[in-house]
Amino acid sequence: MKSFQIDRYAKGGALRLGEGPDPELRDNDVMVEVHAASVNLLDSKIRDGEFKLILPYRLPLVLGNDLAGIVVRVGANVRTFKPGDGVYARPAKDRIGTFAEYIAIDEADVAMKPNNLSMNEAASIPLVALTAWQVLVERANLRKEQKVLIHAGSGGVGAIAIQLAKHLGAYVATTTSTANMALVKSLGADVVVDYKIDDFEKVLQGYDVVLNSLGKDTLEKSLDVLKPGGKLISISGPPDPDFARQNGSGWLLRQVMRLLSSSIRRKSRRRGISYSFHFMTANGAQLGKITSLIEAGAIRPVMDRVFPFEKTNDALSYVETGRAKGKVVIAVK
Repeated sequence: MKSFQIDRYAKGGALRLGEGPDPELRDNDVMVEVHAASVNLLDSKIRDGEFKLILPYRLPLVLGNDLAGIVVRVGANVRTFKPGDGVYARPAKDRIGTFAEYIAIDEADVAMKPNNLSMNEAASIPLVALTAWQVLVERANLRKEQKVLIHAGSGGVGAIAIQLAKHLGAYVATTTSTANMALVKSLGADVVVDYKIDDFEKVLQGYDVVLNSLGKDTLEKSLDVLKPGGKLISISGPPDPDFARQNGSGWLLRQVMRLLSSSIRRKSRRRGISYSFHFMTANGAQLGKITSLIEAGAIRPVMDRVFPFEKTNDALSYVETGRAKGKVVIAVK
């Protein structure tokens, strides 16, 4: 099969298009013919080597972290899916590789594709929607009439998180640029702060939850937005000791993560705020719940551009510009 892969970690390096054998099908796996895959900043960070301590991949490595496609074979123990099923998924972190013609995925990480979405649209959903679900539903326990600030509302995670938060009945604020104001309002944002004009930390106060996907400065300024008892949850770091334990990191790496997050954890404690880092995990059951919301019209995909498979490197470069509205998708088939 054809796939785009890396042979070594290199910042800004190009992915290599190569030929190789089809993936091994385990007893609990489904083999999926990939029709579309979406591009995430996570892909470039893995390529650059930013996560090599917490995600120790064996190289060469096929990149790609979510997909939509058709089941072509199933393992001996699989009961949920059959050949011909249209599915979508975010593979487990140690089994990524959706920039390819085929991938084998544990059935527990797979869900039926929403009936009202095309393959390209469905491929844009899994990683960002699972991130939003796990932060807002599982970790923040966001409730009706609570106030949540979602940074970068026009980005992949932000666009889905706004819609999910509104479905949960929350009051939603977001940050974006002037050009994307109309988009985030159409997704349901109650308050939109144009970061090119206003300082969000001076405009917003008394919030229960902040979902941060930006850098250190934004993370620390977000403390000013939260009320005592509030939750600051970051998907862009720094990783904290709880994540290190959940990730099974060794003693040395746990100490490194403790040091990396010590400043923000200390500042949060002084204000009575909890800080946590979240790295999303594959979960087919949660994705199934997201499917129901999509089919009910509560969540819709937000897509910027679709690139052909052979232009995967161009798609990754475009995502790295930070200008994409919603998701960028690769049409593999």
